[in-house]
Amino acid sequence: MSAYNLARFDFVSVRLAVLCAQSGSLTAAARDCNLVLPAASRRIRDLETSIGEPLFERHSRGLHPTPAGRAFVKHGLVLLQEMDLLMEDLSDLRKGVMRHIRLTSSTAAINQFLPPLLARYAQVNPDVQVDLDEQVSEIVVSSLRDGRTDVGAYVEGPDDEGLETRNFRQDQLVLILPVGHRLTGRSPIAFVDTLDEPWISLTAGAALLIKQQQAALSSGRPFKLRMQVRSFDAVGHMVASGLGIAALPKGVALPVIKAMKLAWRPLSDDWSHRQLKIAIRSDADPAIRAIRDFLCDPKQNAKASLAKFK
Repeated sequence: MSAYNLARFDFVSVRLAVLCAQSGSLTAAARDCNLVLPAASRRIRDLETSIGEPLFERHSRGLHPTPAGRAFVKHGLVLLQEMDLLMEDLSDLRKGVMRHIRLTSSTAAINQFLPPLLARYAQVNPDVQVDLDEQVSEIVVSSLRDGRTDVGAYVEGPDDEGLETRNFRQDQLVLILPVGHRLTGRSPIAFVDTLDEPWISLTAGAALLIKQQQAALSSGRPFKLRMQVRSFDAVGHMVASGLGIAALPKGVALPVIKAMKLAWRPLSDDWSHRQLKIAIRSDADPAIRAIRDFLCDPKQNAKASLAKFK
């Protein structure tokens, strides 16, 4: 395909072709692109002429992508996504947003610590937008390594060698259980003494689940994991329904306990006291380092240091 022919593509036609492949209907795709049917048909023919290959097989029931059509749609989706990102960035520039910083965080950090910090950061840095993504701690660290995020907040545990890390906050895990459960009490209880019970925990890769599995393995006893869910609220609902017991960070657990009328008890294990960390890559630019400093020290006003690097 010549560069000349490639240059003739326009994004309306690319979007039209993608929608045709997804819906199997030129009529529906034309409607979504705000085109009359003859104009849409002409655009598809022009694309096929430029490529030198048919993109679709025409049937009485609609359109079916050819191998060339499937390849076109695969790369066309990437082009459209990149164009959407470009338009968002241009829109942000008109609104005064000069920089996007990607922050990936564990649920524990988001539920307990980050919201007021990010609100304060937005006040003092209105021209920087923080794009927040919630992931389990293992994914937070791998996202940093792969360059898919700029800053990571996570519970200590995943291998973060090679990253620049700082201590962020600490939390404490407590046992939550239905009121009247046989393990209800006020004194701290060892995790090993709970292993006869079915447990509710988080999905694979969560620092909490990994620590529970390691502790059970060290004790030589099985961890009876009955259900895995993605959020602390979902954990609370499962416990309230009598499906098992669970551990949650105390800062998250207390509102859940109050709302769902649950009981709680401290855990005596050393690992129930957890360190949360903030990490960046060693090649992070000054603006990323500045938000890292801001998050690790809420009293620091990062606005001045960020302004120097725009």
